[in-house]
Amino acid sequence: MISVAAIRMQQFGVQFYQASLTAADIDKLVRFEVLSYGDHGQSGVRGGRKGLPSKINWDLLERRIAANEQAYQRQIIRRKIEELVQYYEQCRQSRDLPSIPGAVIISCDEKLTFEPVEAGATVGRLKVPEREGILRAIDGQHRLLALHADIARFGDETFTVPAIIFDRLPEDHVVQMFVTINAKHTRLNPSHLVSLSGRQLYRDEALAAAHDVVRALNERDESPLHGEIKLLGVGRGRVGQAPLAQELKRLFASEDALGGTRKAADFREESRKFFVNYFKQVSTVFESAWNGRKYSIKSATALRAFVRVAPDVLRAVDQLHAERTDYRAIGRVIAPWGRRIGALRFETDGAWQRQGTTVDGLAKELRLALQYPEGAVV
Repeated sequence: MISVAAIRMQQFGVQFYQASLTAADIDKLVRFEVLSYGDHGQSGVRGGRKGLPSKINWDLLERRIAANEQAYQRQIIRRKIEELVQYYEQCRQSRDLPSIPGAVIISCDEKLTFEPVEAGATVGRLKVPEREGILRAIDGQHRLLALHADIARFGDETFTVPAIIFDRLPEDHVVQMFVTINAKHTRLNPSHLVSLSGRQLYRDEALAAAHDVVRALNERDESPLHGEIKLLGVGRGRVGQAPLAQELKRLFASEDALGGTRKAADFREESRKFFVNYFKQVSTVFESAWNGRKYSIKSATALRAFVRVAPDVLRAVDQLHAERTDYRAIGRVIAPWGRRIGALRFETDGAWQRQGTTVDGLAKELRLALQYPEGAVV
């Protein structure tokens, strides 16, 4: 038995529990299954191509998914799992959003035991039989599969998943609940989502300015990140909006770092042009990494580090008595990065992993290269 804190709940005579399961509990106790139509050799996964680069070991994941004619779940959508794993990685790196904040809905095949903290209490300990595959996902199977696919990267990270757990829910009730939840979805119009990423969603001026920059980087043809940022989870891009926006917000909120109140106000107005030109020069200095597949230069960690040292770049541009948005002046300032750091620093399976790269660590390297362009000993 595993014992977890839980709240006993009741609706229309049906009793269920709201509990917190660890990632390890989910990985061991939940079984994944999809409806089979009698097709032999069906993998239970559809969409996408296996040949494309992926962080997911699809062979292992597909072996975890059972397909039978008694199941009710639809086939797993490969693209959805890829996007969820990417989102989980962004959450892990930025550490400002939970990756699974909403409860998954689960049914237990065997009897659950609830021990209230005192007689009549709704709060207590829920005991779940510790048997592999004893829990079936009614809603949230894609989220839990993505967790299973990404769990090796969690290390010793504390990770808990909110769950609604039913005790031996009848099969017809399980199917009815699944159909009710999944039959219709309220989908937001793409133009509405784009408008939400504008200023009306953000009352904080620093955050509004940050999202103006993010949109410019994603929408301007001359931007090296054109079409690569996933705004509010929409689009083909692989660059997360939230970590980049939060780092930019932090920058805009620090007037001293931008040269004082007047210069900070002026910079907010010209920041879109500056960052487009800045990242164009970054993509030139680290050209092979920027255009290569096996590099982490477009990860949340790297992009946040580049934003974090932007005040240092601005000060250096000011010392050249140039406009802060001057493309050539920005290029002259950051040119030492090519000599002192180099593209290989961003090789995912090389220096990036060996050095355990963090935003603070990479930002320090970038600053030192600006301060000592010829590699002077400090």
